[in-house]
Amino acid sequence: MPAAVQFHDVSKHFGALQALDGVDLSIEQGEFFALLGPNGAGKSTMINILSGLLRPSQGSVEVMGFDVIKQYREARRSLGVVPQELVFDPFFSLREMLRFQAGYFGKRKDNDVWIDEVIEGLGLSDKAGTNMRKLSGGMKRRALIAQALVHKPPVIVLDEPTAGVDVELRHMLWEFIRRLNADGHTIILTTHYLEEAEELCSRVALLKQGKIIKLDTTANLLRTMHGKLLQLKFSGELPAALIPMLKEKNPEGYLLKLDEVSSLEHLLVNLRQADIALEDLRLIEPDLEDVFVEMVGKSS
Repeated sequence: MPAAVQFHDVSKHFGALQALDGVDLSIEQGEFFALLGPNGAGKSTMINILSGLLRPSQGSVEVMGFDVIKQYREARRSLGVVPQELVFDPFFSLREMLRFQAGYFGKRKDNDVWIDEVIEGLGLSDKAGTNMRKLSGGMKRRALIAQALVHKPPVIVLDEPTAGVDVELRHMLWEFIRRLNADGHTIILTTHYLEEAEELCSRVALLKQGKIIKLDTTANLLRTMHGKLLQLKFSGELPAALIPMLKEKNPEGYLLKLDEVSSLEHLLVNLRQADIALEDLRLIEPDLEDVFVEMVGKSS
């Protein structure tokens, strides 16, 4: 069984700028995969090469075993891409737009049942006859997901799918995307909301300056974070002896990093000696955002 997506030693140059530098990546069928990185890391370049909008300067890319250049039609039929931008045709209703999109892939009116399922699954049933221009930003975002699904692709790329949408819509999209993955679709997610990747994805690639600096399961990445975080709230300044442990000062007080649990005793002794009365103390498990910040910082 071929990988859902395969990058073989892919590099991309824009003049003197190297956007990708020897990327090797295999994403298996049925995975829920996160591609993370700071702005300019190369995520969009990877997606554009994957979808056939750019050609790599070196290497090759396959979707479901089809080369995205040599077997473009087969590769493109296997892929659905939800872009960051709200790109739509302003002259058609939602249903008309989806029918046209299906037609590009040879899907005719026998595809209407699937279109109805997608519209209903995304909570767009009451907007099916509405002109795209009249939809709200959140509804347009849902419509773009429907457009990517209309030809039933086995691989779906979601490029910042919840950017700029409210919390309720974000959770609705999460639930729908989970159902797609459970039905066998391979999902590739890019997002700046790292809690999304932690909640949804089983494996993560961290990208920086065109290179994959870390590739592992979400669980293993979280285990790489040594120590725990401690949120303290009290009046006054942090004792000087504890400043090396300070991660940040925030509205809730002080966030400290404990390299080991035994450090807690040292911390409490220093607070007592400074005659500090604690108002609140909470132990916090590191999350994917902490992993991301630490890994990207180490690779600088």
